[in-house]
Amino acid sequence: MEEVIAVQDLFKSYPLGAGKIDILKNINVSISQGEFVSIMGPSGSGKSTLLYLMGGLDKPSQGSVKIKGKDLANMQDEEASKVRCRDIGFVFQFYNLIPNLTVEENIMLPILLDGKREKDYKDSLAEIVEIVGLKERRKHTPRELSGGQQQRVAIARALINEPDIIMADEPIGNLDSKTGMEIMELLQKINQEKGKTIIQVTHSLESSTYGNRTIFLRDGEICSKLYRD
Repeated sequence: MEEVIAVQDLFKSYPLGAGKIDILKNINVSISQGEFVSIMGPSGSGKSTLLYLMGGLDKPSQGSVKIKGKDLANMQDEEASKVRCRDIGFVFQFYNLIPNLTVEENIMLPILLDGKREKDYKDSLAEIVEIVGLKERRKHTPRELSGGQQQRVAIARALINEPDIIMADEPIGNLDSKTGMEIMELLQKINQEKGKTIIQVTHSLESSTYGNRTIFLRDGEICSKLYRD
């Protein structure tokens, strides 16, 4: 399968007083199109930092992250921004929705920010709202939705620009167990039926089983990998 993300000899550190603190050390990961990969590890292991580096939200101290063969660190800000907007959809633990916008307005935000015409995505919007199960809620605002419904809006927003990659940071971390598993089933459906590459950071062993590979981090290093059929 085609490689969509290549992480090579990656290091990340931050200044600390007169020295530095190492967050990630010599990370090498290859992710192919259509994979569903979970990143796990204890708090402070560097898993969210790795996700943000792979998504171009941060830059490495050493090494490289390539999206479809392009090194994010070598891109100009405008080009990197286009990659993040068009090739990657992001889902966060706390949804990050705009409170005074409706469901469909929140979903369409990436289209507006990318300078595209809303009317060209009318059919895509209808399909995505159906996929995430919010057809009857599209005119509601976030305050009228449950936590699980808000996360469904966030997933729909991540999908609207038709990216190949979805990156999710603790997507069920703010939800009860039943709702969380419903969200995991939705992500699995999107992975299997739409062929999207999904990379999630999670503390939950149960949620990691929805994917086909788990990468375990400890003290900023990959300590093991688990593959599933």
